[in-house]
Amino acid sequence: MSRFLSKNYESLVPYTPGEQVNVKVIKLNTNESPFPPSPKVKAVLSEEVIDKLNLYSDPELKELRNAIAEQFGVTSDMVFCGNGSDDVLAFAIMGFCGRGGKLCCPEISYGFYPVYADIFGVELEQIPLKDDFSIDVNDYIGKNKNIVIANPNAPTGLALSFEDVEKIVSSNPDNIVIMDEAYMAFCGESCMELVKKYGNLLVTRTFSKSHSLAGLRVGFGIGSKEIIDDLNKLKYSFNPYNLNTLSIKAAAAAIADNEYYDDKIAKIVETREKTTVQLKELGFNCTDSKSNFIFASSDKIPASVLAAKLREKGILIRYFNEPKIDNYLRITVGSAEDMQTLVDSIKEIIAEV
Repeated sequence: MSRFLSKNYESLVPYTPGEQVNVKVIKLNTNESPFPPSPKVKAVLSEEVIDKLNLYSDPELKELRNAIAEQFGVTSDMVFCGNGSDDVLAFAIMGFCGRGGKLCCPEISYGFYPVYADIFGVELEQIPLKDDFSIDVNDYIGKNKNIVIANPNAPTGLALSFEDVEKIVSSNPDNIVIMDEAYMAFCGESCMELVKKYGNLLVTRTFSKSHSLAGLRVGFGIGSKEIIDDLNKLKYSFNPYNLNTLSIKAAAAAIADNEYYDDKIAKIVETREKTTVQLKELGFNCTDSKSNFIFASSDKIPASVLAAKLREKGILIRYFNEPKIDNYLRITVGSAEDMQTLVDSIKEIIAEV
């Protein structure tokens, strides 16, 4: 740490992203899609587009916002786009909760929530999950605080029902409720329709998981026009050109290709369910994940040891050395072949213990 860093940030504990490697491994640690982007994405990244990269991107993001609006049956002034959904979440937490505001979230959830609360001076309450890692909806009803919930939650993969989400939103009319639906494409019970009914709801999504565009960093939020106007005010005060031209073009093409991505999502869900069954047959305890990852633990081998031994075999998974989940592993659902290799490798490791 240099002597120039503001004292406001000296105690900041940054988010730790999953490891990225340049060597050939089976990479099941960062919840990326095992499939390439739609061919329509490649088609729009033409030479003509590349030749215009000397010009700034469209700060209004009209092409992308229109495509997202059409997909979800809302107007484009209800859509805000960011550099990944992390960007959208950061603007929302800063704008609606910052400088002494109050926010609550699950105690075990996406690691960026407490980081954003810390950096923006937000009073954060982290609410414990139930013993089975599920969220108790009653903890959030009439909370009288701003709320952010990942649904399905990460790293547990468990999801709230549409009815429970509506209970939370409707019972907190004077506070913003952010439903982070980064993994909702693999679940199918989105609360997106509720933005038309409730003016205090912001739903965020990402192109990283379901649309195979993690490398382009595109996310969005859908909410009332008033909420989106607030987010745009912050964006134009910080970084008007927050998405590049290639990301805009690629994401607009991707969001429109339902046929391609519906097929790939179905394959991921099928592989998730098959692998979960195989792990349970090996004695693992697995949550009922509705995401593109599996959350699993075994009494036969500590999670930290298994993660290390899998790494020796060239397989990366995510281990969280944190209270309550330090014997669980988060395993991204990769290709059917990679997941079978994972299961076979785990069998070998357990046999050696």
